[in-house]
Amino acid sequence: MTTSTLFQPYSLGPLTLANRIVMAPLTRNRAGADLVPSPLAATYYAQRASAGLIITEATQISAQAQGYQDTPGLYTQDQIDGWRKVTDAVHARGGRIFVQLWHVGRISHVDLQPGNAAPVSASAIRAQTKTFVHNGFVDVSEPRALEIDELPAIVNDFRRAAANAIAAGFDGVEIHGANGYLLEQFIKDGANQRTDAYGGSIENRARLLLEVTAAVAAEIGADRTGVRLSPVSPANAIATISDPQPQYDYIVDQLSALGVVYLHMVEGATGGPRDVAPFDFDGLRRRFTGTYLANNGYDLALANAHLAGGKADLFAFGRAFISNPDLVERLKTGAPLNALNPATLYGGGAEGYTDYPALTDTLAQ
Repeated sequence: MTTSTLFQPYSLGPLTLANRIVMAPLTRNRAGADLVPSPLAATYYAQRASAGLIITEATQISAQAQGYQDTPGLYTQDQIDGWRKVTDAVHARGGRIFVQLWHVGRISHVDLQPGNAAPVSASAIRAQTKTFVHNGFVDVSEPRALEIDELPAIVNDFRRAAANAIAAGFDGVEIHGANGYLLEQFIKDGANQRTDAYGGSIENRARLLLEVTAAVAAEIGADRTGVRLSPVSPANAIATISDPQPQYDYIVDQLSALGVVYLHMVEGATGGPRDVAPFDFDGLRRRFTGTYLANNGYDLALANAHLAGGKADLFAFGRAFISNPDLVERLKTGAPLNALNPATLYGGGAEGYTDYPALTDTLAQ
């Protein structure tokens, strides 16, 4: 059995985490009517409460923010009440849970938008990617550019969703500024060709993310606010940024000044190669004064090595948590991992969601 400090408690702002292993946000497309988390969601997350921190599946801040079928929201009372069942179940097992807040921007389809309107983005540039709608993957729709006078409402939607998260019992929120969604569509110049105060310069392209973060931190406290970034990931066909290092050096300096509790960094291509493009992630780690949460391709050996080298404080594990509700115990004891069933990742019911066995279930057979 390993005695790595990965399995020792960690202080995250006002919270004490049981260990340094984080369940990454994982979209499962199983929300119920009116995009309320289903009762199964409470079981699913409670099963995984031994993680030091759970970050939920991405959750939309408004009806306009939706980009995939059956993803949950956090902008109605029914949705708040549904999430309260989840947080209560996780807390009953001693876990900690943040909700990831997103606006997908152009990664959407007209059939998911209120009134079948066009999705919105920094600029009217269509992404060459697909989304999940009508139980299958289809091309995303052509977006329209947000008017500058619409942006304060986007900021307020994030702020209100953060307040709703606290009302739903979450320990904090993560702002999704990664993987080609709306906030990153403003950051990266391949998707942002604006000529106003939100386009052009490094500072202007970072403006919306920083306004959102400042508003959320003011609403619920910076010590309960995390931010996810992916400087060089091509996820969702976001074009490679022309100046990633200075752009993200600036963003991280500003986030550090705001005092956000953690930086959730996708190191490399989301779910792909860690060395997809040259980038100094260690430099970002040094610039940031809060907790650095490392993501992408981590297994026990890599997490232990990077912890020992001071490269990160917390480590996100993704798909392994889907098929292993007791992943922490399996990593700690060296037990084998359950195989993942890819056919049940998106949509459906309990199969491939809440029916993966824990070690105690296996031993009881």
